[in-house]
Amino acid sequence: MTMTASLIRGLAPLALWLSLNAHAAAPQAWPAPIQALEAQGYEVLSSFPGPAGLTGYAALYLGRPQTLYLTPDGQQAIVGNITDAHGEKWQPELLDRQFGAALWRQLEASHWIADGKADAARVVYTFTDPNCPYCRQFWRDARPWVNAGQVQLRHIPVGLLAADSPAKAAALLAAPDPAAALARHESGTPVQPLAKPPAAVSAKLAANQQLMERLGVFATPASFYRDAQGRLQKVQGVPTEATLQRLLGPR
Repeated sequence: MTMTASLIRGLAPLALWLSLNAHAAAPQAWPAPIQALEAQGYEVLSSFPGPAGLTGYAALYLGRPQTLYLTPDGQQAIVGNITDAHGEKWQPELLDRQFGAALWRQLEASHWIADGKADAARVVYTFTDPNCPYCRQFWRDARPWVNAGQVQLRHIPVGLLAADSPAKAAALLAAPDPAAALARHESGTPVQPLAKPPAAVSAKLAANQQLMERLGVFATPASFYRDAQGRLQKVQGVPTEATLQRLLGPR
């Protein structure tokens, strides 16, 4: 963890318009050259029509966005960007939409705890460890926005920092009212570790941690949001006051 509140733009600019023309396919439907890249560690997120009869694929490799292309005959795969006669990247806005929307959908599908009104104008996903003091500080710093109904934080529990972190994260997810349990915990009444988490809860926790690693995040808090232009952005660590304004909006 770090107290540094620098805005990490490793995934930006990734526009998040959700009305995509992309078509997702099941992993087994990918052509053989794309499956071969999957075997090398590429995670294919979605596919889209490319230039000159190529088929494009938005993928992640070691947590970083990567574009793949399949030749029209389906026999060869190309890794990297395609440029035009002027050296310009082919349709960067389309590629941004592919990556941004795919990653946002994965965050939406994670196992999160709502903190704030469901109809808040802004949604922020944040990975949090129950033993993370900086996560608690971020929770406190965000109260003016959350209490005003402007922002809904969606806390994605993980267990990284201490031996009992997984058991505490499981206790939050398994609580009858996870939102209330999280609020009590961050307010100073620590959650008690769950000695024997149900298998379903353990699976949720494992999925959250896998998503965190997939996004190239290895410390908490790490927060994802959409900026004024709809691009996916990431903030690592406790935000400064200025970064809070970007992350949560004007107060």
